[in-house]
Amino acid sequence: MVYRDDYFIRHSISVSVVILRAWITHRHSGGDLNVKWEENLLHAVAKNYTLLKTIPPFERPFKDHQVCLEWNMGYIWNLRANKIPQCPLENDVVTLLGFLFASSGENTGIVKKFPRFRNRELEATRRQRIDYPVFTVSLWLYLLHYCKANLCGILYFVDSNEMYGTPSVFLTEEGHLHIQMHLVKGEDLAVKTKFTIPLKEWFRLDISFNGGQIVVTTSTGQDLKDYHNQTISFREDFHYNDTAGYFIIGGSRYVAGIEGFFGPLRYYRLHALHPAQIFNPLLEKQLAEHIKLYYERCAEVQEIVSVYTSTVQQGDRRQEACDLRNSYLDLKLRYGQPSMCRALLWEKELKAKHRSLFQALLEMGLVTVLRNQSESLLEIGGRIFEKAVKRLSIVDGLHQISSVVPFLMDASCCGYHKASYYLAVFYETGLNVPRDQLQGMLYSLVGGQGSERLSSMNLGYKHYQGIDHYPLDWELSYAYYSNIATKTPLDQHTLQGDQAYVETIRLKDDEILKVQTKEDGDVFMWLKHEATRGNAAAQQRLAQMLFWGQQGVAKNPEAAIEWYAKGALETEDPALIYDYAIVLFKGQGVKKNRRLALELMKKAASKGLHQAVNGLGWYYHKFKKNYAKAAKYWLKAEEMGNPDASYNLGVLYLDGIFPGVPGRNQTLAGEYFHKAAQGGHIEGTLWCSLYYITGNLETFPRDPEKAVVWTKHVAEKNGYLGHVIRKALNAYLEGSWHEALLYYVLAAETGIEVSQTNLAHICEERPDLAKRYLDVNCVWRYYNFSVFQIDAPSFAYLKMGDLYYYGHQNQSQDLELSVQMYAQAALDGDSQGFFNLALLIEEGAIIPHHILDFLEIDPTIHSNNISILQELYERCWSHSSEESFSPCSLAWLYLNLRLIWGATLHSALIYFLGTFLLSALIAWTVQYCQSVSASSSHPTPARAPPDPTAPAASPAVTPAADASVQDQPTVTNNPEPRG
Repeated sequence: MVYRDDYFIRHSISVSVVILRAWITHRHSGGDLNVKWEENLLHAVAKNYTLLKTIPPFERPFKDHQVCLEWNMGYIWNLRANKIPQCPLENDVVTLLGFLFASSGENTGIVKKFPRFRNRELEATRRQRIDYPVFTVSLWLYLLHYCKANLCGILYFVDSNEMYGTPSVFLTEEGHLHIQMHLVKGEDLAVKTKFTIPLKEWFRLDISFNGGQIVVTTSTGQDLKDYHNQTISFREDFHYNDTAGYFIIGGSRYVAGIEGFFGPLRYYRLHALHPAQIFNPLLEKQLAEHIKLYYERCAEVQEIVSVYTSTVQQGDRRQEACDLRNSYLDLKLRYGQPSMCRALLWEKELKAKHRSLFQALLEMGLVTVLRNQSESLLEIGGRIFEKAVKRLSIVDGLHQISSVVPFLMDASCCGYHKASYYLAVFYETGLNVPRDQLQGMLYSLVGGQGSERLSSMNLGYKHYQGIDHYPLDWELSYAYYSNIATKTPLDQHTLQGDQAYVETIRLKDDEILKVQTKEDGDVFMWLKHEATRGNAAAQQRLAQMLFWGQQGVAKNPEAAIEWYAKGALETEDPALIYDYAIVLFKGQGVKKNRRLALELMKKAASKGLHQAVNGLGWYYHKFKKNYAKAAKYWLKAEEMGNPDASYNLGVLYLDGIFPGVPGRNQTLAGEYFHKAAQGGHIEGTLWCSLYYITGNLETFPRDPEKAVVWTKHVAEKNGYLGHVIRKALNAYLEGSWHEALLYYVLAAETGIEVSQTNLAHICEERPDLAKRYLDVNCVWRYYNFSVFQIDAPSFAYLKMGDLYYYGHQNQSQDLELSVQMYAQAALDGDSQGFFNLALLIEEGAIIPHHILDFLEIDPTIHSNNISILQELYERCWSHSSEESFSPCSLAWLYLNLRLIWGATLHSALIYFLGTFLLSALIAWTVQYCQSVSASSSHPTPARAPPDPTAPAASPAVTPAADASVQDQPTVTNNPEPRG
């Protein structure tokens, strides 16, 4: 600890912090010398400590060992003596959040995890401070309301045992901060600040820990003047290990988050800093200022609506009183002063500022506002929104966008955040309004804070891909996606609301479009006819269409249940029996009948339906609390391949109630959840995504990207999103181009791949419409978005390959990216991808080796372009769906004919024969000329007969091609690559 490392002292002790502790204990209560000092410290009646200054290892002197080394060893040591080893460049400052986060006050938030330091000195310091925390947290907040529950999450640590650790910061109902710490002795300690934090104002919250001292500071204003400051001291020792768990910003399954916005959040892991030493500026200042201005304007709007409705309601009550006639009132009306209505004393400037709002309120009519006193601000916003959307649904609806934007702004301020999402999309895409990315971000964040499902998906998608000026942040993306994903299974079991089943219907697929129907469509009427005749398959399909709102049919649970009942009671189809039993168990649209439901469930199970076997397990678990019997049925159903059973078994292990297994077993629970997720189970998928984002299970190593992918998959099944997609498809089928474009843009901006490719297809069909109303390159933008999705269709890769090959509007040609797109299409088994790659080679393009490896084409076997061409055309032919001749087979045949012809022209035999014939022809020509010359000198009366032995003229032989071009044959008038 005193000297530096040298030839003899190879590993001196490296010390960063020295804490000298002193304590006093009673002689008979913990003073035993054999007891560890930590236990003595816990029983101390008095204790204190101090920090000793340490000398860094490379500032220590060398020790004089008074030993003479051999000259060679001394020389080698001198070369290394003054070299200081370089540690990895690392500091203790972590940016947990760099962009604004809209917290809806629900049970979702951002999950962050600290790794151990790579730097040995920093990691040693961190370990030494486990019982003496020294760190600082600095974050920006904009609060809309104080907590509606006991506590709301701001920033808190969850350890490996799923318990709160140090630090845990919450907001209370009164607006105080609740700060909780975990003590070394295993207990928890909490303190509440004396001051409250401000509402509807950006402020910076700084909390620094230095051992047992906590300093809390809130700063506001341009110069960050102190708003409140409080120092809290404790004598207890806090336990602090920031790598033994994970941090949560906002809500989680343990506690709801705050209602408002988080700004930048910086965490100093090893330093207790004064607010003046903290560098944590409010990034995105313009956006933060826009949020503040938005809520200031909305406060005015809400005040106008509130005063207007209350005034109208009071007038309505007076009118009702006047309806009760009597003699006194008649005399008063005849001789008294005329009654005056209460005027709405609005300022002229206010009327001009909110012209659209006053217009909307007047257009509603007094009666519609008066009759229901409990009509809320949200309902007023909904009415304004519906009026605006109705104007967008007319033939030239897109032309009306600029005029309805003020109404959508008012609806948004009333808390109806579907309007916020519409505005976000309009501004982000420039849909008949000037494109404004800042306004788009504002309304998307406002909608996300208001828990609007499409806004949450939009924010999650933009952060997942890092597009449209949103930073790439998978943890932030997960926070938004998990918000809607957790609601998806609940929405699916809710019979109310504008929902429809999310179906993958591509506008390029004519066969699928043909089977789309409505209640009066041919397909529906035929199914209804067959169902009436007792066709079990038709009854089940009809019931599913009506229950979920599939295939263009409006959602009608009551009618669906009638078909479930008819099929279950009249036929022996196990699927219909099971579906009706579930409806009776849950009472969805029908009165609950547990006895009949159980009989039907047993009947379906006896017919071997694995869903019914799982249903019996669910019955014994939920109603009888017989976990042994439930596990028995679930194990049987799980063997039959039922994903619901896998999930249910996981729940038994998670809750610690699996028969014969003591305690909880999260590892086995995770395995069953993963198996259920692979079978498409929604809740199983959500549990797996949670494990991936936290990394608290060894079998689920932390993988934020995978967590986002799994939650995105669930979120995209949400029925409210399905409703928008269905409206877009119906408008397209009816030829309403404006409405189709509008709803496909709304769906595409949430990150749904099918909607993105469908929107690009519409823009290709109607380029005039896209060019007139959209301020983005529609075809490029949405095909480009689609190819970055998981399981993107091959035709999207082909289309992007074509766009890169030809160049598109402002995009220049890029052959390398074109090759990558065609290669991806080929890897997906699309013959056109192989064909286009071959054509590029024919034009002289070179396929990089990594692309060949990607396609599993060995460059050592296929060493030249001819060999690669043959391989590509053969694969193209094998992947072609056409049974007869296809372009791939013809191209392969043509290539081989060229090779045969080229080889023929190079053969030695043909060269010898050609030379012989050419010599014979020359000899004959010379002989003929000589004979003609002789006959002209000595004319004869008659022409001599032709020599029968003279050789006949032969066609000229085509000269052999240059051997140097055989490796790269060229074809004139080659067709260019096409999508």
